[in-house]
Amino acid sequence: MSVVGFDLGNESCIVAVARQRGIDVVLNEESKRETPAIVCFGDKQRFIGTAGAASSTMNPKNSISQIKRLLGRKFSDPELQSDLASFPFRVTEGPDGFPLVHARFLGEERTFTPTQLLAMVLSNLKGIAEGNLKAAVVDCCIGIPVYFSDLQRRAVLDAATIAGLRPLRLFHETTATALAYGIYKTDLPEHDQLNVAFVDVGHASMQVSIVGYKKGQLKMLSHAYDRSLGGRDFDEALFKHFAAKFKEEYKIDVYQNARACLRLRVACEKLKKVLSANPEAPLNIECLMDEKDVRGFIKREEFEQISAPVLERVKGPLEKALAEAGLTTENVHFVEVVGSGSRVPAIIKIITEFFGKEPRRTMNASECVARGCALQCAILSPTFKVREFQVNEGFPFSIALSWKPDSQNSGPQHTVVFPKGNAIPSVKALTFYRSSTFEVDVLYVDTGDTQIPQKISTYTIGPFQPSKGEKAKLKVKVRLNIHGIVTVDSAMMLDEEDVEVPVSSVNEAPKDATKMDTDDAPSGPSGTDVNMQEPKSADTTEGATAAENGAQEPEEKSVPMETDAKIVTDEVPYLALAVDSEFFIVEPSKKKVKKIAVPVNELVYGALPAADLEKAVEKEYEMALQDRVMEETKEKKNAVEAYVYDMRNKLYDKYNDFVTPEEKEGLIARLQEVEDWLYEDGEDETKGVYIAKLEELKMIGDPIEARYKEWMERGSAFDQLFYCINSFREAALSNDQKFEHIDISEKQKVINECSEAENWLRERKQQQDALPKFANPVLLVSDLKKKAETLDRFCKPIMTKPKPAPKPQTPPPQTPPPQPETQAPEPQTPEQQQDGAGATGEPASEGGAQEASGEQMDTDKPENSAEASA
Repeated sequence: MSVVGFDLGNESCIVAVARQRGIDVVLNEESKRETPAIVCFGDKQRFIGTAGAASSTMNPKNSISQIKRLLGRKFSDPELQSDLASFPFRVTEGPDGFPLVHARFLGEERTFTPTQLLAMVLSNLKGIAEGNLKAAVVDCCIGIPVYFSDLQRRAVLDAATIAGLRPLRLFHETTATALAYGIYKTDLPEHDQLNVAFVDVGHASMQVSIVGYKKGQLKMLSHAYDRSLGGRDFDEALFKHFAAKFKEEYKIDVYQNARACLRLRVACEKLKKVLSANPEAPLNIECLMDEKDVRGFIKREEFEQISAPVLERVKGPLEKALAEAGLTTENVHFVEVVGSGSRVPAIIKIITEFFGKEPRRTMNASECVARGCALQCAILSPTFKVREFQVNEGFPFSIALSWKPDSQNSGPQHTVVFPKGNAIPSVKALTFYRSSTFEVDVLYVDTGDTQIPQKISTYTIGPFQPSKGEKAKLKVKVRLNIHGIVTVDSAMMLDEEDVEVPVSSVNEAPKDATKMDTDDAPSGPSGTDVNMQEPKSADTTEGATAAENGAQEPEEKSVPMETDAKIVTDEVPYLALAVDSEFFIVEPSKKKVKKIAVPVNELVYGALPAADLEKAVEKEYEMALQDRVMEETKEKKNAVEAYVYDMRNKLYDKYNDFVTPEEKEGLIARLQEVEDWLYEDGEDETKGVYIAKLEELKMIGDPIEARYKEWMERGSAFDQLFYCINSFREAALSNDQKFEHIDISEKQKVINECSEAENWLRERKQQQDALPKFANPVLLVSDLKKKAETLDRFCKPIMTKPKPAPKPQTPPPQTPPPQPETQAPEPQTPEQQQDGAGATGEPASEGGAQEASGEQMDTDKPENSAEASA
């Protein structure tokens, strides 16, 4: 399983992968850690990433950048309209009110949606990750800005689907930064909360978040942002300053030339970076426009003056984030600054003055989001075991449901289902009383952002048939999933029926008749289905809902759903009655609740329909195939060109002796002819034509190369065969003992075989030495190797034959030693018996004397046992 994190920046992207030793940032094909988010359309193929950035200067009108700013936004959006003024490519309004990007591709004008363009960027990033991991990449985690709307989040998921990716989570960039910061901290407090403010100033936006840390967890306390405050705004200020200056001094208007605009913007971006570390910096551009070289100079104080309108907006997100967190600057323990635009000294000065403390740069400003996304992907993946760290994410907007009641006189009603800061993911359930099909709208409320459209989607719930002509009770489940997208998951109609229960006598009464809860009663609603309010009557509760606050439900875990036919019995008490002095147990009627699934139809405003998504996947596949064919064609063309230059040089150098003057002249002429063809008629040919041209040249050049190769390798092959002949012959003629067991006739066979091989070798060598180098050889290296192998295969089994095992010798029979004659012992006196036993140290009977003497038996032996015995 792939564990990859993608940081989709407005200007550049970064890919991070999880390995056993940690998180690594992947290098692209140019060995750079950052890949430009650019798609350049050429006449024959697309150039994406680093290749697109290299082509953008020569082809600015077909080079699409800042795709993130176009994603999921209406063409009429004021921010988008201000961005379009600085784009060199053409953007128009589509039939659905969303932007369409125009570019010339494959010789014709084509239009692309921002989702398609983002999919191209993701495909390039996927290829970079696959090239590094040497495996297919499907599962990933993609970083998105916290201010992305529901529609923008859906667009990112659609782009990932087109690119062949399956995001496990769309992760907020601020949360990814907080995770990358906190998961490695081992000194987090267990009880007191450590508050850290993260200020992310990117290329086009600024995001501020305040995070509370405890041991093993983090909690997002607040979010704030300015979607149009970033490093590019400082570039734009410098661009306008120098455009006006050059118009006055050099009488050139760069706005009239797209290429001049692009070159000046690139120069201003470099100038900004120089001013970040130096008090002043020059600007020099050769032949900017109308063959005029331009020069400029600016000091940091002047740069901050022309950027004053941008700098004034920095405090806004800082104040908002602090207020929403309910903290003061004294309660914020640390301030971390990240993002490529955070290197401007004026921004650091404002942040320092606001918080009253110096910002820190603990993390890599450009790579922290990608690393955090890779960590989150590793947490969600079963492949890696990650340190236990809980991420309590909060949703940055408030989500409400709106509906029209059955009564036509009253206006629409709504209720906030997911308030701002609600946990992600989360599931809530609402109860409706309806007699027919109805619609529910999902809305943003109290966003404070005019750029976010209020209405997200509309869900049609029905048709359904209520029983007994009354209003049906429906439970609607609403989900805020792990990506931050709101959907109505399901709707259930609850149909209640009364069931009569016969009266039983006291003898038949159940054993637990005194219990208030029956065994058939439900054990209680689940964590995601809890009623807070039950309506009193249908007339007074038209359109009323009971917002059922449920516990969080992780997205990756499936929710146990009740089947349509599941019956739940309400709890009822038993009643004891006395009739004619006899007791009876009366069971009141029970209610059976039948749950019936109700169809739910979704309409998301501005989302890509499923049919269009499939078409986009097919188009991306076709364009990727076209790119691959063109890359292979370029490789074959380069192969022809390389062969021409290489062969020409070798003909004048090391191949000179191996070709006749006539052959050399003809081949050089042919090579020159192919070279001219490459730069004229063969400039734009198909892959098959280049393959045929290369094979045609190799038919002439390969024999020359083969003669040279044979001459270079023949000496070592000759020595090897000669050594093999001598080795086996010496072994066969040797008197060494290790060869004595081999039969003389077998040794003679080896000698004959070696002599035959030697005669063949000498004969062929004489023939070869008589030929010039440019002639085809008669003694080939392959023949020499084959002869050596044949000789080795014949002689080696004979000369390495193992010695026969020696025959085992039978030992001579052993004669038993003669036994001494036994004599009857003479009778002894008790004193003699005692003396004899003490002198010899031997017991009169086995066992007794040994036990008596113990360890002293060896030490008490006499020196002359023969005398003692006598």
